[in-house]
Amino acid sequence: PPGPPIYVDLAYLPGSWSARTVDEEFFRRVRSLCYVVSGDDHLKEGVLRPLLDALLAGKHQWGTDTQVTLIPTFDSLVMHEWYQETHDRQQELGITVLGSNSTVAMQDETFPACKVEF
Repeated sequence: PPGPPIYVDLAYLPGSWSARTVDEEFFRRVRSLCYVVSGDDHLKEGVLRPLLDALLAGKHQWGTDTQVTLIPTFDSLVMHEWYQETHDRQQELGITVLGSNSTVAMQDETFPACKVEF
C-alpha cells in the first residue's frame, strides 16, 4: 500500500527469483545508505540489469542529496556493463559502486572482502 518511505542504513537486495520483486517502487520506498547485491548465481544474472536500472529510477525520485553506496558481493559482466553505461547517471544521483579487489586472510582461508563504515 502507498505510504511514506522507510529509511535504513543497510539493505540486502534479494537474490535468485526474489530479485524480480525489486523494482523502481522498492527503491522509492526503501531508502538505504547502502544496498548489498548478493547472490552469485546464474539466476541473478538474468535479473541484475533490471534491478540496477530500478535503483537509478527509484533514487531519482528521492529529491534529496543522500549519497548511496551499492555493494556487489560478486563479480559480474552485467554489473561491469551497467557501471560503464550509467556512470554519469550514477554520479548525478549520488550513487557510488564499491568495487573491491581486497582480500582477507583468516587461518587457512583467503576470501574477498570490503569494509563499510557508518
